[in-house]
Amino acid sequence: MILKIVKYPEPVLQQPGEPVTEFNGELHKLVADMFETMYSAQGIGLAAPQVAVSKRVTVIDLSMGKDPAQKLVLVNPEITFQDGRQYEEEGCLSFPEIREKVVRAAKVTIRAQDENGKWFEMDGDELLARAFQHEIDHLDGMLFIFRMSGLKRDMTLRKIRKLQREGAW
Repeated sequence: MILKIVKYPEPVLQQPGEPVTEFNGELHKLVADMFETMYSAQGIGLAAPQVAVSKRVTVIDLSMGKDPAQKLVLVNPEITFQDGRQYEEEGCLSFPEIREKVVRAAKVTIRAQDENGKWFEMDGDELLARAFQHEIDHLDGMLFIFRMSGLKRDMTLRKIRKLQREGAW
């Protein structure tokens, strides 16, 4: 089922998600619905708060559904190592049409649980590292606009307010 993606400034986007403690059919359905929603929106990552569920769950697929082996489910993830620096453009499904460069670590290691509760570690660099950091930020209530420079963030927020006034947001 395709879920509704909430947009900034929806409050759920800026609050930390609750840790997942039950790995059951409800979680599996949420994960399946999140993948379907992400693919429908042509994204590469989606965090549960973006579909108004305040839980520490995110899905990532850099292949956008083309390679099932690239589907990642991260439950209760945390970054355990980061190195280097990259400054690349990012977008966010909760900020449609807004793309801006932000600084992220170039390489990260994450520790997370899969949808069955099994812990694993995984390394990511470049785009995958950015996706890990972006989605885990969502689970912490941190949005990518707050990683932009102050000037870019102010311009972006003004653009959003204008779109809201025009009924286009």
